[in-house]
Amino acid sequence: MVRIRLRKVGSRHQPSFRVVVTDRESPRDGRFLEVIGHYNPRTHPATVDLDEARLYHWLQHGAQPSDSMGQILRSVGAWARWERFKGGEALDGLLAEAKSSHAAADQRTSTVQASGGRASKKARAKEVAAAEAAPEAKAAEG
Repeated sequence: MVRIRLRKVGSRHQPSFRVVVTDRESPRDGRFLEVIGHYNPRTHPATVDLDEARLYHWLQHGAQPSDSMGQILRSVGAWARWERFKGGEALDGLLAEAKSSHAAADQRTSTVQASGGRASKKARAKEVAAAEAAPEAKAAEG
C-alpha cells in the first residue's frame, strides 16, 4: 500500500519534514517515491507547502495519508478540496483556490518566540537598558 507521510529532515531539536509518497513498508527516513511538499512545525503558524496537483494524483491512485498527515491536510483545507474534487469540481478551480489560500508565515519565527516564551539574556539586558534610559532622556529634554 502506498502512503503519504512525513519524512524528518531537520537536525536534532529543530525538526522540519518533507511530505513524501512512499511504500508502507519503508522506514520513516528511508526510500520514497516522490516528494510532494514540505512541513515546518516550528514557525507560527506552521508552514505547509504542498503540490496539491500531485497530492490529488496520488490520492486518486489509492494512496492513503498517515494519521499525522491527515490532520495536516485537514488543517490547511486540502482534504476538503479533495472531497470536492471527488464530488466533481474542476481541478483547475481547486488548485487556484489552494494557491490563493496559502498563507505565508515568517520562516524565522519559532513557536517559542510567538507563544511568549522567555527571551534570551541579551534581549532582556537590552530591554532593561532601554527602560532605564527612557526616564533619563525625558528628564534631559524637560
